[in-house]
Amino acid sequence: MIASAGPAVPADVFRLQPALHGIDVTLVPLTEAVLDDYLLGLADPEVTRLTGSSAEFAPEAVRRWLATRADQHDRADWAVLRRTDSAFLGEAVLNELDPENASVNFRIWLSGPSVGRGYGTQATALVRDHAFAVGLHRIALTVFAFNPRARRVYEKCGFVVEGRRRDVLWADGAWHDELVMSVLVGDRKQEH
Repeated sequence: MIASAGPAVPADVFRLQPALHGIDVTLVPLTEAVLDDYLLGLADPEVTRLTGSSAEFAPEAVRRWLATRADQHDRADWAVLRRTDSAFLGEAVLNELDPENASVNFRIWLSGPSVGRGYGTQATALVRDHAFAVGLHRIALTVFAFNPRARRVYEKCGFVVEGRRRDVLWADGAWHDELVMSVLVGDRKQEH
């Protein structure tokens, strides 16, 4: 008897990373071409607050990191661009690939005045659909409980809360919880 291959996906499932096109956003592979805008986004106090990041990013280190994205076939890093003018809005990432279990982590950040205009929902849906199209079964993420706007975006795209990690972030003089969410290939909702 031959054993079933199971749900596994190739460890280099993201070797071919296409551009993803939505109505209002286009996601293109992340490269050094967006360095200046990327650094501005990383320095945005709202991005820092919502991601819980306190790291400082040296421009040369970020440039080198961006230059290596195409060489990482176990993850996909996209620049989120506005379709009307190709303005850089942020990044969307599939990382922490578990090929044996066909699962991956998702993260996204957007910055500037474009936040709150539906771009995050479109980018999330595009990445979700791509992940399932390449054979992944599960996409997970975490979001801080003080970010209901992001939680609504994820819920529109079919993510459900699986649990809560209590007091994981000390920020603004208080402890904050982190919600664990996921979407499975069979339980996606269509966003409106």
